[in-house]
Amino acid sequence: MSSPAERYAAARRRAAQASQFPALDEFALDLGFDLDDFQREACQALERGSGVLVCAPTGAGKTVVGEFAVHLALRGAPAAPEAPDGARPGRRKCFYTTPIKALSNQKYHDLVDRYGAEHVGLLTGDNAINGDAPVVVMTTEVLRNMLYAGSATLEGLAYVVMDEVHYLADRFRGGVWEEVIIHLPASVTLVSLSATVSNAEEFADWLVTVRGETTVVVSEHRPVPLWQHMLVGKRMFDLFHDADAARKHDVHPELLRYTRDTVRRLELGEGRSAGPGGGRRGPRWRGPLRPDIVDRLDREGLLPAILFIFSRAGCAAAVQQCLAAGLRLTSPEERAEIRRVVESRVTAIPGEDLSVLGYWEWLDGLERGLAAHHAGMLPVFKEVVEELFVRGLVKAVFATETLALGINMPARCVVLERLVKYNGEAHVDLTPGEYTQLTGRAGRRGIDIEGHAVVVWSPETDPRHVAGLASTRTYPLRSSFRPSYNMAVNLVGSVGTEPARALLESSFAQFQADRSVVGLARQVQRNTETIEAYGVEAACHHGDFDEYFGLRVAIADRERAIARQGQHQRKAAAVASLERLRVGDVIRVPSGRRAGLAVVLDPATGGFGEPRPLVLTQDRWAGRITPGDFTTPAEVLARIRVPKHFNHRSPAARRDLAAEVSGTGLDRHGGRRGGRSRQAAGEDHQLSQLRTELRRHPCHACPDREEHARWAERRRRLEKDTEELQQRVAGRTGSLARTFDRIVALLTARGYLAPDGTVTDAGRMLGRIWTEADLLVAECLRRGVWDGLSPAELAAAVSVVVFEARRDVDERAGLPRGPVADAVDATLKLWSEIEADEAARGLAVTREPDLGFAWPVYRWARGEALAKVLASGHEIDGEMPAGDFVRWARQVVDLLGQLADSGGASPDLRSTARQAIAAVNRGVLAYHTPA
Repeated sequence: MSSPAERYAAARRRAAQASQFPALDEFALDLGFDLDDFQREACQALERGSGVLVCAPTGAGKTVVGEFAVHLALRGAPAAPEAPDGARPGRRKCFYTTPIKALSNQKYHDLVDRYGAEHVGLLTGDNAINGDAPVVVMTTEVLRNMLYAGSATLEGLAYVVMDEVHYLADRFRGGVWEEVIIHLPASVTLVSLSATVSNAEEFADWLVTVRGETTVVVSEHRPVPLWQHMLVGKRMFDLFHDADAARKHDVHPELLRYTRDTVRRLELGEGRSAGPGGGRRGPRWRGPLRPDIVDRLDREGLLPAILFIFSRAGCAAAVQQCLAAGLRLTSPEERAEIRRVVESRVTAIPGEDLSVLGYWEWLDGLERGLAAHHAGMLPVFKEVVEELFVRGLVKAVFATETLALGINMPARCVVLERLVKYNGEAHVDLTPGEYTQLTGRAGRRGIDIEGHAVVVWSPETDPRHVAGLASTRTYPLRSSFRPSYNMAVNLVGSVGTEPARALLESSFAQFQADRSVVGLARQVQRNTETIEAYGVEAACHHGDFDEYFGLRVAIADRERAIARQGQHQRKAAAVASLERLRVGDVIRVPSGRRAGLAVVLDPATGGFGEPRPLVLTQDRWAGRITPGDFTTPAEVLARIRVPKHFNHRSPAARRDLAAEVSGTGLDRHGGRRGGRSRQAAGEDHQLSQLRTELRRHPCHACPDREEHARWAERRRRLEKDTEELQQRVAGRTGSLARTFDRIVALLTARGYLAPDGTVTDAGRMLGRIWTEADLLVAECLRRGVWDGLSPAELAAAVSVVVFEARRDVDERAGLPRGPVADAVDATLKLWSEIEADEAARGLAVTREPDLGFAWPVYRWARGEALAKVLASGHEIDGEMPAGDFVRWARQVVDLLGQLADSGGASPDLRSTARQAIAAVNRGVLAYHTPA
């Protein structure tokens, strides 16, 4: 209990602060809770007129600072100077930007609840509500487009809040944040809200150079403490003994001892599983089942929980496993409320579509308090899951990492099933930043006393590695900014070529590049000194060891060249053999997952690239094989009759024909000759000559030859690394400006910029195309590639420039015959021209059009049923998920909208684009929840 004197002093301090910061005092009165120190510090800086960068953990309450900027704008505080001639200054505005539409919708509703619908607007790709309001919530791209267009809506803008500003590290969209920060008028105060990053000071230094005074407020403190655990089999351990051990990364001794003992038992064979597969050599670990994990969390009072599984299929399977295990986490009253919420949100969806979407299984899971959450789900289904989870009705959500991005779904506990995820190209370890972001969901402010993060142990998971992830705060913000064609014409059009170069050089990307050059130059100097030291160690008194080592390197290079030559010859032979195949030929696939006998169903190459025959294996798999599946030429072993209209999608037809393949009596694996026939290395004249020179060299007789060679090899590697560092130093200095110059040269050559640097009509059209393949879209418009198409055909044709498959598919997707195929062929031809132009100028190449969405959107625009549309998706794992279909269809609609408004499109094409939008915007595309 404080004394009367202390209470009086505290009251005096509060009164002094209230007189110094009246707007903050007024704002804080309505909050209903006391501001944290970092929130107060940031808000005071804002009221003083400074920009702010706030870095704090997930759930710490950063958005309070953004909401204070909204309060300042609506209050009309005197931050903006008086208008000249005594004119009354216009009202002040605040734009609140977020990286994703779902976050914009969420923040819009929050601000409407607080300030009223008349004061708040929303602008996203899907919604435009009250856009002239003094406070407008929008996606960052919308603000970028406004800045380039010189929109009248910017008049009176005083504050811009950039929520989740660490998104500027995103390699696909991050550059938009830098464009906005650079182009905002100097009179606008910027409020940047970021997750905890380790280079906040560096980012703030850049903000000061481009925005002026910026106060940095960093808070490492989590308002709800987070406890880290590991689940080993059926036992739960604390990762750290106490907070002091956590700071030192000291893993709990009991956890270390138990995991070591478990690994030892597995290695001794005690952990082998019984039953099918149990006889295999080597240890086999069976971790806790997903239903058991959820049940354990329920018994220990750790629900609601988010269980991160880095696979869409894994999330759906986890819910099914819990249902099969009979888990039920809800009361009868909660089940009734869940059903009421769900039914109110899906009333517009026809019954036949609900069945296709797996509605009844989804509802069964929800009523038991279980749900999946991933990008493949229908958006309205995801929104229902989010609402029910936040209300505490759904207790366990199995989610991919996309849930960690922005959406406000805090939980009491977070579980990580693995510490490895697929990033679209390969399986990679989680970074400390990703681990922090995922576990940051645990602990709901005002509800939970503490949050809990649980990592499920497996023999590959070292507790010390987890401790490093949990304790490391190395999450540096790295710029992903690079000039694009659209950006170049907009910059040149608004400020001119030379000022545009200067603007690019003021980007965070160039700021970081210039700073890193200092460190790289120091490393080059250190390497040079080390190379000299290695040279002394490699010296040989018998002769010139550099010359001798050069011969060894030349021999190794020649051997590799001969091996590569052999590979090329083998591949050429395999390609030629596949091109000769006919329907009914029985061949043997020598290796890979499809190894064994197969019958050719369709030998067609598709007229595009390598031959990829469609085959049916004796294991009943039907699909296309490639030359990569053959280490030796394909040999026809027999022939069987294939029915004329054979349907390889029919299980019964596949079964019968596979039986015929097996009935040939041929050996599935053949003789399996050991190893590939290798050309004897000694037969190569050049290699023989090099080896003779090596043996004659004086250093060959040195007894310390191999020791000298080890030092020489180290020196060679370090020289190679140093050369790369020197190239990076040269490449980073002024790198963005050089890229910009190349883009300007390409655009000038193609007629988008005039030789005198002015923007042409074609350039103005390009400046209003907002898509990754902006130049390709502009070229298609100029060449009339999409003219004369029907609405459904246009939707299919434009889809190839926006769609990108999640994973590479071996075979090329099919296309509707006729006008669509012609338009896509013309698009591919234009892409080839652009790609060649880019490669010649050393520019990043525009992504190749992807045909995988043409059939689904074509069928949808023609009014076909959802089930048929999803089944026509060109997916590895069967039909296209509904969520993916909706997301890509909306991107097609967005591009069609740009065509409808484009001055470079013909009147007929604009009209067709509007019709195509109407044709696509039906059914599941119309189910999104209005803001």
